[in-house]
Amino acid sequence: MGREMTGLLVAVGDSFTEGIGDPHLHYPNSVRGWADRLARQLGRADPTWQYANLAIRSKFLDQVVADQLDAALALGPTHVTFYAGGNDLLSLRADLTSLLERYDAALGRLVGSGAQVVLFTAYDVRTTRLLDPLVRRVHVFNDGVRELADRHGTLLVDHARVRDFDHPALWAPDRIHMSRQGHKRMAALVAETMGVPHTLKIGDLVPHEPRGWRHATRQEAAFVRQEVVPLVRRRLRRKYEGDRIAARWPEPIRPAEGMKRLAAARALGGPTLDSAGSRGR
Repeated sequence: MGREMTGLLVAVGDSFTEGIGDPHLHYPNSVRGWADRLARQLGRADPTWQYANLAIRSKFLDQVVADQLDAALALGPTHVTFYAGGNDLLSLRADLTSLLERYDAALGRLVGSGAQVVLFTAYDVRTTRLLDPLVRRVHVFNDGVRELADRHGTLLVDHARVRDFDHPALWAPDRIHMSRQGHKRMAALVAETMGVPHTLKIGDLVPHEPRGWRHATRQEAAFVRQEVVPLVRRRLRRKYEGDRIAARWPEPIRPAEGMKRLAAARALGGPTLDSAGSRGR
């Protein structure tokens, strides 16, 4: 059992935090994700916990900072999860020194608010040799995040060092976003890092049996054709899914009241009130 705590958790970031890879028709934007799963656990530990999720897919670090930080801080959070920079790493050109300096500045604002901040390293997913430059960038970025977490005194979920995530079952078909199983495992990791008890059932992973080289070659070619090429094209055209959607939980909710019910009420245009009839902080 972890120490007792309560407060307002605000999740800030991109597709990692929005929940891409964990589809669920009854949740906003038709995804659930580790942050919603974590929020549900917080509500079970203490029904007074509140939660907001401002993360939007496809967003670069500067967009996350410009569009989400002020809104997050205005809510007066006691806890903030912050993951951004992954889309910058996917750019054709990435200045990692500048990226980490801007990340540091954003982190300083979050820590300066007095909130407990939770950071994450990026996972160096082994996909195709075409993405080897990305893997090298991820290593540099992660070293920088570890250093900044230590300097600012934040919590750190070192995703890159959790080798369970080498298992393909924890990844969506695009091999960039986590699968439903991956999001559930991440929710447990964040809860444990925060010292919050959880009831998430994390099953054992079935040993992965690599296929023969012919099958692997066909898989690799299909992956490049179906995932890598469209990704590069979207980048070149500067067309992003996140430009057409809104934050999933922009105002605080009480997860203990039932997140499906709250989502349904919001979809109908009704207020998502807490049990006392007031709109949360």
